Amino acid sequence: MVLAAGAGRRLEPLTKDLPKTLLPIDGDTTILDNTLANLAQVGITEVVIVTGFAAERIARVAPMLADKHGLRLSQVYNPRAETWNNAYSLWLARGAFARPVLLVNGDTVHPVSVEKAVLAARGPEVVLAVDTVKTLAEEEMKILLKPDGTLARINKAVDPAVAAGEYIGVTMIEPTAGPALAAALMATWMRNPDLYYEDGYQEFVDRGGAVAVAPIGDVDWVEVDDPRDLDRAREIACRY
Repeated sequence: MVLAAGAGRRLEPLTKDLPKTLLPIDGDTTILDNTLANLAQVGITEVVIVTGFAAERIARVAPMLADKHGLRLSQVYNPRAETWNNAYSLWLARGAFARPVLLVNGDTVHPVSVEKAVLAARGPEVVLAVDTVKTLAEEEMKILLKPDGTLARINKAVDPAVAAGEYIGVTMIEPTAGPALAAALMATWMRNPDLYYEDGYQEFVDRGGAVAVAPIGDVDWVEVDDPRDLDRAREIACRY
């Protein structure tokens, strides 16, 4: 599953009428290309893309991308993507939770080793890809762990000095977690539609769910939020 519903306002005018997941990062290769290539390399054959802003642009290239990467692509449309945050986007795609789901944020550029690390850690109901190497500041989606190594907190407000790392936007969700995670996501967006799906993970944990982490090692990756991030993505994508 790829979450690609957001508008990417900080990247305008490049994203004035284009989802940022379709921004080129290596010749004609887009962020979405990189993501789909990674998923195909680890044996995935079906991908759900959650769309919203400029969804028609993704729909237009979906047949070409499906052929290029050997995937069956489907789309779930979020009509509130430009006014609500992504907890609602992930909840809308909850039907996919009946099967194992490897979730990837549609604005993250990283090597396939990240997917491999998460899949190697399968067993727990939910596994998060975490960068334990990067120096943390205020903006990162940081995690705090319990003594048993499972997730205690996930939030940008976690103190960098005590955080175990940064969640990088890749999650393995097993079917056994599906109903409880869907309920936690619904409670999250109903409480506040501006919340992130990571707040839904926190709700899941607070309700007794266990979330494990998979360190990704020392790899080059970037979440593309602004022009500087896009420059970084273009610098590292050609190495994969």
